[in-house]
Amino acid sequence: MRRKLAVLLVGTMIGSAMLAGCGQNGNTESKQTAAETGELKGDITFWHSFTQGPRLEVIQETADQFMKDNPDVNITIETFSWGDFYTKWTTGLASGNVPDMSTALPGHVVEMMDAEALVPLDDLIDDIGRDKFSKTALSEGEKDGTCYSLPLYSHAQVMWYRKDLLDAAGLEVPKTWDEFADAAKTLTKDGVYGCSFPCGSNDLMGTRFLNFYVRSGGGSLLTDDLKADLTSDLALDGIRYWLDIYENCSPKDSVNYAVLDQATLFYQGKTAFDFNSGFQIGGVETNSPDLVDQIDCAPLPKINADDPEYGAETSNIPMVVWENSEHPEICKEFIKKLYEKDTYIKFLEATPVGMLPSITGISDTPEYKENETVQKFSNAVDVITKTMDMGTAIGFEKGPSVQAGLLTSQGIIESMFQDIITNGTDVEKAAQTAEDKLNEVFSTVQ
Repeated sequence: MRRKLAVLLVGTMIGSAMLAGCGQNGNTESKQTAAETGELKGDITFWHSFTQGPRLEVIQETADQFMKDNPDVNITIETFSWGDFYTKWTTGLASGNVPDMSTALPGHVVEMMDAEALVPLDDLIDDIGRDKFSKTALSEGEKDGTCYSLPLYSHAQVMWYRKDLLDAAGLEVPKTWDEFADAAKTLTKDGVYGCSFPCGSNDLMGTRFLNFYVRSGGGSLLTDDLKADLTSDLALDGIRYWLDIYENCSPKDSVNYAVLDQATLFYQGKTAFDFNSGFQIGGVETNSPDLVDQIDCAPLPKINADDPEYGAETSNIPMVVWENSEHPEICKEFIKKLYEKDTYIKFLEATPVGMLPSITGISDTPEYKENETVQKFSNAVDVITKTMDMGTAIGFEKGPSVQAGLLTSQGIIESMFQDIITNGTDVEKAAQTAEDKLNEVFSTVQ
């Protein structure tokens, strides 16, 4: 597991000190005893990034029930934002300060696999039912024919908009990027921004937005040989496009926005457009319930109206079991519990439409379909599901790779945007510098 650890840490942004350890080196004897007796016994730590109340509560309730059913098991749950989680596991890997199991992002998983930090999960996938999962989602955590992750839920990035603002201005839902920019500029008035452009360096939002534009033109932020590609004509057009949106439609503070800062503006009715998954629904419902009937989503804009439809970013949020765990058998049994129909539907209903099923046989059940939000936002479900089927994680167009993970985890593209906005650096010069920095990081894993 330590083979590529030093290389991994070269590219890591270390933002916080390591906390107390929880994982230890594996104990073969205890694993064999548990397997032989069929009893589950031991303590595990579970890190997840479900920081919102309802999801966190369902996970805790499931853990409580699992411990009640297995009195000799103790599950300690710790929650971290996605950015903090990345720092925690990359800095903790050297000392064994990692959990027994965790959630992750697809880009994290390829780095974890490269560091040989995970336990194979093919037996667990087969127990749940391999044919229930999409091959694409499973492939995101596959290396040399072995699966090291499985998706808990799925979603995709789409364009969200305020119906009332468009109607009042006599505007149609934008279908092209030019139409989007015109509409966003028109709607920037009366305390509302057309669209916020976020590029805080501790998150992946600048990369996400640039990827939207590049994917709409049939391109990628990675070349076929897995080098960064920020200086193509298409990428440069995308950079200039979002700088124009920032200048004319966005709050100036968004230069430092992370994902929650960005989403909160839409939740509060302060932006006319945003790009996100179905999580927008719950956010608006909580923050501005009077606006929930005024939001809907549509496919991402195209460069030309007659361009083919596309999916820029699909997220199959995975779960993993760590190599350092003394009790992988407990982790696997707990994960199986999460996929039981009643538990799984309850989990999805914690953020309806925001989290869509990653396994078959759920979305067509009466229990799932009777959810009020699923019924009310059936158009959003259709749009997101269709987009999910066309997209990949950022950079995964070439297949899962460590380079794709590093592309979104290092904040280099975000820092590029900040450099241009704050220092007035020439676009082509800044793009070349960022491309060189990414390729330097990529070279450490080649």
